[in-house]
Amino acid sequence: MFAASASAMRNLLFLCHRFPYPPNKGEKIRAWHILHHLGRTHRLHVGCFIDDKVDWDHLPYVRSLCADVACFDFIPIRQRLRALAGLRPGRALTLDYFHDPRLQRWVDETLRKRAIDDIFVFSSSMAPYVMKAPLMEAGARTRILDMVDVDSEKWTAYADHFSWPMKAVWAREGRTLLAFERAAAARFDRTLFVSGDECRRFAALAPECAARTGWVENGVDLVRFSPESGFSNPFTGDAPRIVFTGTMDYWPNADAVSWFAREVMPILRRRAVPPEFHVVGANPGKELLKLAAAPGVFVTGRVADTRPYIAHASAVVAPLRIARGIQNKVLEAMAMAKPVVASRQAFEGVRARPGQDLLVAEGAEGTALAVSEVLDGRHPGLGQAARRAVELAYDWSATLSVLDGFFRDMPQPEECRAHQRNHTGAPT
Repeated sequence: MFAASASAMRNLLFLCHRFPYPPNKGEKIRAWHILHHLGRTHRLHVGCFIDDKVDWDHLPYVRSLCADVACFDFIPIRQRLRALAGLRPGRALTLDYFHDPRLQRWVDETLRKRAIDDIFVFSSSMAPYVMKAPLMEAGARTRILDMVDVDSEKWTAYADHFSWPMKAVWAREGRTLLAFERAAAARFDRTLFVSGDECRRFAALAPECAARTGWVENGVDLVRFSPESGFSNPFTGDAPRIVFTGTMDYWPNADAVSWFAREVMPILRRRAVPPEFHVVGANPGKELLKLAAAPGVFVTGRVADTRPYIAHASAVVAPLRIARGIQNKVLEAMAMAKPVVASRQAFEGVRARPGQDLLVAEGAEGTALAVSEVLDGRHPGLGQAARRAVELAYDWSATLSVLDGFFRDMPQPEECRAHQRNHTGAPT
């Protein structure tokens, strides 16, 4: 991980709300690649939570790459109760959900005892751990907050899909979290997002912070997600397979597959050769498991590797009705040269050409039509075009090069400065 000499390295405090390894889902993918990139120029002091017991097995490896790693077990039910107990007017539940006195003590001690040069905070929910620290006022060379998405907008969107009382709960969370996001952005030197769309949305909501906002796009591991990998077929039989991948205890994913199974699959099952819909991902709840009772619907639960399922899919779908930022599941399927049918929400932020690199569809009839066209062979070059699109736009080494330009007093090659000018709200 390390490229600079030990004497040239600066100390970086890196906070993230989930243990970033292995990079096998959502925010862990982005956090890991950013951490790995920053490890070339920094001694890493990492503080985070572990909410999946499997991740403890990977702690020795991550520790071998860092100067210090502090992990604390995260028990969701305990944190929910803690958040509800701390409920008070104007404060977002998210902040108390991710608050832990043990991590706060470690952060305080690290800032007191270590010569921390720079701070990188992954997600707004972790910002409170450093916002009151003296180092936020003076001492640290650079303080960066990676919000990734405008999380407050997600909660506001949730409110539109629920009835009372949860509608009121999510609407309140959206309002209170946005107020905190604005306060946090005002305290950091730079606030980052995963796409230009997310950055511009936040700048519109928080115009006072617009000059210090920017974006660093996600990438995709083009070697790991390669169409040449040659995976064994995990399926049986000869039916066409439609695949969705994602963590299934994340509500937008659960909502998407439930909608697809109930609204789109009955249309597709009327085809001469009925396709199968395979939901591939960990932690499906009881309602999702019930979907498997429908003809042609399969729910795998946790699998060791999602790539064989993608590799042998006839089509990959991303029918999300609520989505923020850039969907890794879309980039990964495109990297494996698979035909992708995405909703407008899942496509937002992806730099690709609808109709040429992937298909964008709306509604049950429109989605069924797009999938049917793929199954009928009407888009023969779609997968190859998808691979070319991510090769051009989503190589991690290119997307992360902009990060180097955000740290003060660090060498900035002209290509980094040019990339930064193209990917930030304002040049530095």
